[in-house]
Amino acid sequence: MKQRTYIFIHQNMPAQFLHMVLHLRGEGHRIHFITKNKENHLRNVNKIPYEVSRTASPNTHHYLHTAENGILHGQAVYRALDNLKRNGVNPDIIVGHAGWGETLLVKDVFPDAPLLSYFEFYYRAHGQDMNFDPEYPSSVDSLISTAFKNTTSLHAFNSCDWGITPTQWQLDTHPAYFHSKMSVIHEGIDTQAIRPNPDASFTTESGKQLRPGQKIVTFVARSLEPYRGFHTFMRAIPEIQRRHPDAEIVIVGSERDGYGRKLAEGDSYKKQLLAEVSFNPDTVHFTGHLAAEPFRAVMAVSMAHVYLTYPFILSWSMVESLATGCLVIGSRTAPVEEVIVDRKNGLLVDFPDPRALADTICEVLARPQQFEHLRHAARETAVARYDLRTVTLPRQLALLNSMIRNC
Repeated sequence: MKQRTYIFIHQNMPAQFLHMVLHLRGEGHRIHFITKNKENHLRNVNKIPYEVSRTASPNTHHYLHTAENGILHGQAVYRALDNLKRNGVNPDIIVGHAGWGETLLVKDVFPDAPLLSYFEFYYRAHGQDMNFDPEYPSSVDSLISTAFKNTTSLHAFNSCDWGITPTQWQLDTHPAYFHSKMSVIHEGIDTQAIRPNPDASFTTESGKQLRPGQKIVTFVARSLEPYRGFHTFMRAIPEIQRRHPDAEIVIVGSERDGYGRKLAEGDSYKKQLLAEVSFNPDTVHFTGHLAAEPFRAVMAVSMAHVYLTYPFILSWSMVESLATGCLVIGSRTAPVEEVIVDRKNGLLVDFPDPRALADTICEVLARPQQFEHLRHAARETAVARYDLRTVTLPRQLALLNSMIRNC
């Protein structure tokens, strides 16, 4: 096989490009990775760190801060690419995330190299995450500014040769004219590594050892915030405990700012909900962020796994929970409904209804065997649609090869 040269660009290396990079590295290709991340490294991958020269000026109209930051990121990546070019690098293809402006000026350095850009989400003032949750209404100013948040993506789309996005719903958030040069390909799940494990165990900070078969309710979000339904779940806990006092509840996620509105320094949605909701803390376990292995253990011991989200980017953890054979109780929102069909491979509830959520969780805890077929169907969904080796990676590699041949 001819050795090729690949350039990947992502501010948080390796992120969505991990599996592609590992596969291509294994085939002996030359790989350069341009990133802001200072911690992550991959063996036999040339990491090129960059830094932006400044942040958006406070004197710039705040609607344009995203665009200005995008330009600054594009300039920083331009300098990194130009240095590679001066050192004789001639890439066969360049792959980058479009969201932060990193791909804006790629073609100004390598006009003939095919550019594949990853598009994650297109912001809209209506019909998606904005004003979805009546408890957290969007201000008029934030609604008006929404369109300008797409400035970077619009320019990135015009400069790339092809685009990629992980789900059909995420594609549908983009304008129709984007669709003519975009592919829907998920990053993929290693369903050989992420699978049911009847021997799994997870030990809480208080020393409790949790195992499959126990009444264990799990909730996972990168950040404990309204966008992922943290408030709805917390308000369901008292009813769950009233009807199942022996249930253990495991909440995975950090208190840091996430996708939603920023809170005052030192405040968090966790602190707010703990002040609002009364429950027995002895059976509620906050783990913070978990590394891969303990996270998989939490999924493997779960009897009822809750995944709630606004109409927004679908979390990797949701698909990973399916691969683990979790019984997922998800929100009846478009990103989830693309994957879960109610009573077929999971259960769906209305997002803002803690009582309905508690009722569904308690139904599962009371009669877990009646839902065993949903666990099997969840696993089958993950393998059939998202398996890394048989589905997603072959499609990603086919797209890369096609672009190298035809662009």
